[in-house]
Amino acid sequence: MDGTLVDTEQYWMAAEVELIESFGGRWTHEDALGVVGSGLWESAEVFRAAGVDLDADTIVARLTARVQEQLAEFGVPWRPGARELLEALREASVPTALVTMSIRTMADDIVRAIPFEAFDVIVTGDAVENAKPHPEPYLAAADALGVDVRDCVAIEDSPAGLTSAWAAGAIAVGVPNMLPLDEAPAHALWHSLEGRSVADVAALLDARKASA
Repeated sequence: MDGTLVDTEQYWMAAEVELIESFGGRWTHEDALGVVGSGLWESAEVFRAAGVDLDADTIVARLTARVQEQLAEFGVPWRPGARELLEALREASVPTALVTMSIRTMADDIVRAIPFEAFDVIVTGDAVENAKPHPEPYLAAADALGVDVRDCVAIEDSPAGLTSAWAAGAIAVGVPNMLPLDEAPAHALWHSLEGRSVADVAALLDARKASA
């Protein structure tokens, strides 16, 4: 979701700076990049190490609330082509799942901003035991959809997300945003989702079947 469907990483980074500086710490852009794509509770431990004297649950709740405030104030910043590809997939009756390490209330805010029924399944960071890069989130999504994970195409913007999808057995497609993906496991790297179609997604599945 964050960084792939919507460009909310900027909101998260601003919330992190505010939080850590409120405890007298310092949080750089490079520090923020280090937690992109990670689970919120895993990131909370990093923030605690940076001087935030709060428990992990409170950190997650505080950051999420601040991001939600920014969404309400500035709106949902869609990634180029993301909403259009998602709508085309839905019109083609392709089952879809949102797999995000944000918590459910945050995911629901984003989904409500989509002017069509976008997802059959939503898997969030507070619904799994193991966050990305562990394969559990994508395995849970495929199970909830009732499909073989090897028949799924996962679109991700972070190394942690791609590793999760790859390890689960899905076709992993990287679309860079904040982080380079050249070293991450991926079956394909797309510069952008702008101009991408249902046929492009289907071609990835066809290629897998042809090589099997």
